[in-house]
Amino acid sequence: MKRFALIGAAGYIAPRHMRAIKDTGHELVCAYDINDSVGIIDSLSPQSEFFTEFERFYDYAWRLKRDPATALDFVSICSPNYLHHPHITAGLRLGCDVICEKPLVPTTAMLDDLSLTERETGKRLWNILQLRHHQAIIDLKNRVQVEKRAHKHEVDLTYITSRGRWYMESWKGDPRKSFGVATNIGVHFYDMLHFIFGKLQRNVVHYANDFKAAGYLEYENARVRWFLSIDADDLPASVKGKKPTYRSITCDGEEIEFSEGFTDLHTVSYQAVLDGKGYGIEDARHCVETVETIRTLTPTRAQEGEGHPFVAGLK
Repeated sequence: MKRFALIGAAGYIAPRHMRAIKDTGHELVCAYDINDSVGIIDSLSPQSEFFTEFERFYDYAWRLKRDPATALDFVSICSPNYLHHPHITAGLRLGCDVICEKPLVPTTAMLDDLSLTERETGKRLWNILQLRHHQAIIDLKNRVQVEKRAHKHEVDLTYITSRGRWYMESWKGDPRKSFGVATNIGVHFYDMLHFIFGKLQRNVVHYANDFKAAGYLEYENARVRWFLSIDADDLPASVKGKKPTYRSITCDGEEIEFSEGFTDLHTVSYQAVLDGKGYGIEDARHCVETVETIRTLTPTRAQEGEGHPFVAGLK
């Protein structure tokens, strides 16, 4: 049985990590968050120690390290994006492998620094890239690899996940902490596109503000028009007032159905890590590089055929 710590226990995604630890047959020993709304622990790991000060959490973990029988094996990180780097390095220096949510870090320079810390500590960093484990995505990747085509696939990616006014008051609404909407809600989609369609060859942004972004990506095997938004006004009429989220990926006009099968993907990801088959720093490099570039680009007018249909209605 492996012994886990969790940083960011009050976050939205933390319960999926707690359940993954439990469902793979391992133990959550201790957890940390500056917020104390962590009652979910009672139903998943009530014996866990909990801290609201990082110094006390780190001291406790360090004392556990003195005895091989109590030392932690893994630190899981679900903290705000801008804290991933220091929390990852803390976990590695505690002598643990680290499992971190995406985006791993905002820049490729930080990835290089984490690679150095891996070498210094002899421990590994693993990134949650759960869409790579989704069967519909795996099936599409296999289909693309088998098919021989004269032209690239034509793909439209649309993801609108409505957020209330709280969002902009939280760390997620601060681009210094979340790194913007394209990074915060889009990084796993960019990883998925790379996973399916190969290396990125062209990256263009057509629209960007605090609430939405759109652009064009060209991969070895696909031309992708993308649109991401947290604004409920962008929801299509067919779902507005009925659902808060709209997710669509079409490939050559055919809808790729992957709305089901998300529930257990963190558990699948954890099992892959425990089996030594998880995704590490170099696997994450492509999507980190993609969002780093998107953040630096100045929006330009879309060339013919490259603009997402939703952009035409934006001011």
